[in-house]
Amino acid sequence: MLKHLYDTDCVTWSPQGKLFQVEYAMEAVKQGSICLGLKSNENVVLCSLKRQPSELAGYQEKQFKIDDHMAIAIAGLTADARVLCKYMRTECLEYKYTYESHHPVGRLVFKVAEKSQHKTQSGAKRPYGVGLLVAGIDPNGVHLFETCPSGNYYEYKCQAIGSRSQAARTYFESWFHLFEKSTLEQLILHGLSAIKKAIMEDEELNEKNVEVGILGKNLKFTHLNAQELKDYITKLDTFSPNSQIQQE
Repeated sequence: MLKHLYDTDCVTWSPQGKLFQVEYAMEAVKQGSICLGLKSNENVVLCSLKRQPSELAGYQEKQFKIDDHMAIAIAGLTADARVLCKYMRTECLEYKYTYESHHPVGRLVFKVAEKSQHKTQSGAKRPYGVGLLVAGIDPNGVHLFETCPSGNYYEYKCQAIGSRSQAARTYFESWFHLFEKSTLEQLILHGLSAIKKAIMEDEELNEKNVEVGILGKNLKFTHLNAQELKDYITKLDTFSPNSQIQQE
């Protein structure tokens, strides 16, 4: 049987038990530019590699603020990410208007995952072709979630998604035990180090093609400006996770 007989909608199962449209959406996430997140006991950092479609175009935005206590980084189709971003912002506003407090992070991630899963249950719809890393803080602590086009969602201490993200995850596997007690500056340097491991050999990490967002228990979500990024990238030359072990 030809594969295209089973990929015209997302409710037709192939003989192998696969939903090809869901797999295509997952592949769109894998081909998106890399983004990653990592957290400590008090802070969470999002790092993204921005792409430039051509020399005449600007760099594509990869991170979106949802509320003062929550933000997302995306890998995949930006148009789909904007739809989910608008939905999350609306939910946060409605929750704040009703309960006069911030929306719990885990509950909103569940709503997004449920919305994504509904897209896989109708032949007239298609899955969202984007993966989200959701960073947030609520009374339950610091959170970092990943959502998938299939409707699955997971909570992590650190995670990377997108193109060449395996190199970043390998870096995380070696050093994630340090993140829990890391300072905000150390988290940023770890994030940039992981991004640097994942980029192509002919690419150079600079303040134009990388985006870093920070969030803490006493810090609203904010992006580092160009000068701050340049300073942190310069520090990468002398940064070593082993020195953090010696300080502890």
